[in-house]
Amino acid sequence: MGIRDLLSEVASTYDRTAGSRREVKGQQVLRAVAGRTDLALPPGFRAEGHGGQTTPAATPWIGVFDEQGMRDPKKGLYLAYIFSADLKNVALTLQQGITWLEDRLGRGVAREEHLRHHAARLRRAVRRKENLDWADEPKLRDKAARPRAYEAASVIAKVYDTAVLPSDVTLMEDLLLGIQSLRRAEEFDQVWWMSNDSDALELAYDLSGHVRKVSDSAADFDPLAEFHPKDSGEYTAQIRARQQVKQRSHEDLVKDFGLYVAGRGYTPITRAQHPKDLVLRHQQPSEGQGSEWLVEAKVVRNGNPTVAVREAIGQLYEYRHFLYREEPEPYLVGLFSDEIGVYAPYLEEQGIASVWRADDGWHGSPRARGWGMTTN
Repeated sequence: MGIRDLLSEVASTYDRTAGSRREVKGQQVLRAVAGRTDLALPPGFRAEGHGGQTTPAATPWIGVFDEQGMRDPKKGLYLAYIFSADLKNVALTLQQGITWLEDRLGRGVAREEHLRHHAARLRRAVRRKENLDWADEPKLRDKAARPRAYEAASVIAKVYDTAVLPSDVTLMEDLLLGIQSLRRAEEFDQVWWMSNDSDALELAYDLSGHVRKVSDSAADFDPLAEFHPKDSGEYTAQIRARQQVKQRSHEDLVKDFGLYVAGRGYTPITRAQHPKDLVLRHQQPSEGQGSEWLVEAKVVRNGNPTVAVREAIGQLYEYRHFLYREEPEPYLVGLFSDEIGVYAPYLEEQGIASVWRADDGWHGSPRARGWGMTTN
């Protein structure tokens, strides 16, 4: 037996009207899934069947979980075979956890809208358009809150007719593609949550704006030619019908560090780099050096660097992933307005150098000092 036989058995035995007692055949099949060894799942994955507890599920499902990753379907991303209420279809779907949102958004339209909004973000990571025979959402054909949430939570779905299920080989090929999509979505999802910004991935990534400019001759070289930091004066931002006056301390941080590092052999670049804060290149590049340094600047608020560090990590990973697909990966640098303490070695472990403003100039982590960005 294998996945095909399991799906067929659930479709032919599950009966919502029979209840959820142990002696009900369809419930027995689902509860036995966790102990089956004949499903030939990829190494590191396990399956669990779900038919409801006190109340039978309108749409029974079988979760496929990464033993090293997310184990709780209430929150996070996972794969599942979800049956339609009439059992005529079963969909292999990349799902978002739905239960954890109930306390914040309830079980109705607000939760569904949130799930669909985030699913649209995640489809960019899994390259949905490349999977032409996959859908966005399965049709579960039930109006209850949970099936509707499952539909909204679907990132991508491969729908099968339970009367003519494909072979185990085809099912396994689709499952492997689902796992690949899960991996991509998990990386993307982690970046979004770590960014601590509800619109962190709402940027339109226009790669055409990130073009290198090369001077015609060494004599024309100006290390500050492409460095145009924004004005440091106050500015007014219109946000949801209210006005806020903000201090551009972020822009001051970028400007001051850019001018400083230009004196240490780097060319700071801000022009045509949005959404990047700052890009650095060596004024006299030598063989073996990386193409550029990607710098994300963050202001430390109230002496607590936690939020600033989290946001820097998220955006640096995000920009590297999306903006350097056709270029060598950049070195990563977190630039901070104040000392970040124990977070400096933490960032080093993540492959990210850190530089921060100090009373006597600029200090940096070992990686930043090794690159000659700071001496302290």
